Amino acid sequence: MKTRHSKTPSQQCRYYEVDNIFEYMYETYINGNHSQLKILYKELRREARKEFIAFCFEMVSPQHKMQIMQAIV
Repeated sequence: MKTRHSKTPSQQCRYYEVDNIFEYMYETYINGNHSQLKILYKELRREARKEFIAFCFEMVSPQHKMQIMQAIV
């Protein structure tokens, strides 16, 4: 499979057929697919990556915030 790069959240939503790519990424992590989260994160544009981090600080449970940040770095 070819690696996707520099995609907007709306492009990713269409590609993965989801309503919210950030929620999808979070659910992917919760389901134990930590490597898939990192791949999804790297596919996003820089601005979208910042939006995902903001999403994590606003919507993600405190116990998962640090783990997600460590997984994507």
